[in-house]
Formats: sequence, C-alpha cells, structure tokens
Amino acid sequence: MKDLILTIVKPLVDHPDSVHIETDEGTNGITYKLSVHPEDMGKVIGKQGRVAKSIRTVVYAAAGSSQQKKIFLEIVE
Repeated sequence: MKDLILTIVKPLVDHPDSVHIETDEGTNGITYKLSVHPEDMGKVIGKQGRVAKSIRTVVYAAAGSSQQKKIFLEIVE
C-alpha cells in the first residue's frame, strides 16, 4: 500500500525526496501518515481537498475487501 501511495504522490510534488509515509497499526485499522515538504502541501491537498479525496478513494479501493483491517490515510505537516 505504501508503494501505491508513493506512486500517486511523488509525481504531484516538486520535492519528491521529502515524501515520507509512516504506518501506524491499531486495533481498528492501519493508518498511513503521509508527510510532504511544506511547499507541496497545497498540491497534495488540492482546491477544497479534491486531490486528497481522490488519493484516498484510490487507496481505499485498492485495499478493498482483501484487507481485514480498515485503511486510513492522513496527511500530516
């Protein structure tokens, strides 16, 4: 799942080396915390959050029912 997120996000940003993903596995699911360079934050979120919503939609669809745990994607500063 990390590879999918990186494949989607890296072409969007100006600083692809600053893209990092942390995984936090809890009892209710797996949370992927995406952090990017501060200058790229607007590009990843998009106008009114449209890009972020699209990224989440693709990630959740890829996880589908194959994962027993729920998948979450957070964009952190």
